[in-house]
Amino acid sequence: MEVKIHVDDKSRLIDSRTNTEVKILFYDISGYSSYKQVVICSIGVFLFYIIYGYLQELIFTLHGSHAFGWYLTLVQFAFYSIFGFIELALQGKTGERQVSLKVYSLWAFLSLGTMGFSNTSLEHLNYPTQVMFKSCKLIPVMIGSIIILKKKYTVIDYSAVLLMCLGLTLFTLADSRLSPRFSVVGVVMISCALLCDAVIGNVQEKVFKAQSPPMSEVVLYSYSIGFFILLTVMTVSGSLVRGILVVPNVFYLYASLFSLSGYLGLQIVLTLVKTSGALSAVTITTCRKAVSILLSFIFFAKPFTFQYLWGGSLIVIAIYLNVLSKSNKELIRYLQHMPQQILSHMRPLSRERKNILATVPLSNCEAQEVV
Repeated sequence: MEVKIHVDDKSRLIDSRTNTEVKILFYDISGYSSYKQVVICSIGVFLFYIIYGYLQELIFTLHGSHAFGWYLTLVQFAFYSIFGFIELALQGKTGERQVSLKVYSLWAFLSLGTMGFSNTSLEHLNYPTQVMFKSCKLIPVMIGSIIILKKKYTVIDYSAVLLMCLGLTLFTLADSRLSPRFSVVGVVMISCALLCDAVIGNVQEKVFKAQSPPMSEVVLYSYSIGFFILLTVMTVSGSLVRGILVVPNVFYLYASLFSLSGYLGLQIVLTLVKTSGALSAVTITTCRKAVSILLSFIFFAKPFTFQYLWGGSLIVIAIYLNVLSKSNKELIRYLQHMPQQILSHMRPLSRERKNILATVPLSNCEAQEVV
């Protein structure tokens, strides 16, 4: 499940923390201190997403299910649709819809690409390598923004992308040498998933700014439409029948728990962003990914090399550079103007120039991250 984190205006962030009811899985935690809210959310994120990652890798170790990543995606979309309907029913909003079916159809198509290619890539890649690729969505997002939107980025953003590329290169080279399952096809698939994820981020941002639909509505319509699209394609191709006949019965148990943990994990991450901001959420989710990778090496036997560690470290540093560059413009601008501040102590400046340096405009902007 993809999570989009937005850092809005500071005053709005403060209002949301103090005046809005905060719930975690329908349990109101508004009365708890900020520290306790973060601790509760962090435990939930670790619990559900570690289970999510473990089950995802476990499913692809089952006999007969290793070649049915798209079938797993179909089952996952079915469960998400059910969960979305149940949540809407509990809210009493099943008869309402704020976004057009045309937009949800596009959303469903992109979600299919994101989750389908991601699941199927595990047929050809180790789970740790897949997680590293999924953490590097900044690369296609930045390339697309430069080409399509003519957007300009700072040196820090370019440095983050460079570190991500180096980290992915180290991780992929290590995987190609050590993993018996490694295939370039897996790299292509996870890259396609990242491209779809980069596009869906822009679609989501536009929709949420214009209409602000409830997340349960988004889940219900986008995943149910995606389910029927994928069901039609798999029926025509014959892969649906092959999936039903080949996968073992325990596959459905694992797939249901896999979907449930992902859905609940998403709700908690959104609550975490609401209560503590994007930077804290990114810190916690990044630590969760590190723990998931560690557990992957422990529970699922695979060769290890320190090249994995170096590559992963570069990617983690890149993630934080990107988040800091977007959520801490004050710090970035201070560092950019530090040489001028130093020179101001070495030679006299006119009053006008001093005023300019003292009133550097500070702006707030959005940061985005997919768990």
